[in-house]
Amino acid sequence: MQINGFLNMKLTIKVIPNSKKDNIIKEDNILKIHVTAQAVDNKANKSLIALLSEFLKVKKSKIKIIKGQKSRLKIIEISDELRT
Repeated sequence: MQINGFLNMKLTIKVIPNSKKDNIIKEDNILKIHVTAQAVDNKANKSLIALLSEFLKVKKSKIKIIKGQKSRLKIIEISDELRT
């Protein structure tokens, strides 16, 4: 969705922490994201944001967890300025 030169997108994500390797899999209308980090001291969330940032080619600061901070099921918001 574009709002005044900005791109805003929300994604529903299921995080699987403590995985053997980092991986992103699309299943139906949800992304399953495997992260090697444990779900302790916010490590899995930080790893999730770093992985999404690399995958989507946006800065980490543009990705926010808006729901599910302490849950495996999360809603992520990505907002970035459109480049012309």
